[in-house]
Amino acid sequence: MSIGSVAHVCIKTRDLKRTDDFYCGALEMKKLFNFTRQGQVIGCYIQAPNNTFIEVFLAGEAESIPDTQRALHHFCLETDSIKALRQRLVGHGYAPKEIIMGADHALQFWVQDPNGLKIEFQQYTERSSQVTGHDVEVP
Repeated sequence: MSIGSVAHVCIKTRDLKRTDDFYCGALEMKKLFNFTRQGQVIGCYIQAPNNTFIEVFLAGEAESIPDTQRALHHFCLETDSIKALRQRLVGHGYAPKEIIMGADHALQFWVQDPNGLKIEFQQYTERSSQVTGHDVEVP
């Protein structure tokens, strides 16, 4: 028995439409199916490449947890065209940070989804630790 990959991350939202617009519109992921309760859509399953998914549920009374106490700090999505992806997000009205070279030699930028969740995007280079396996000295 072994772990193959992360199957999905689950996020809660107060606005399914804005969340769908971000992930399926701006990021061009595919909504695979909806979760319903008594005929009402209460969430969805969004597909990214390589059979990885983002599970989204509507939060009726989303508790206000300070950022320092959240269990999920951020998640990261890989891209093969970081500049084009950043520009696409700008074109959809989002405010991504600038592209930088990370300590792991991967190009990266950050943005928040409509729910305030931090998302990192990375494009690996031939020197990226994700490719070479080299340790990373963090500044």
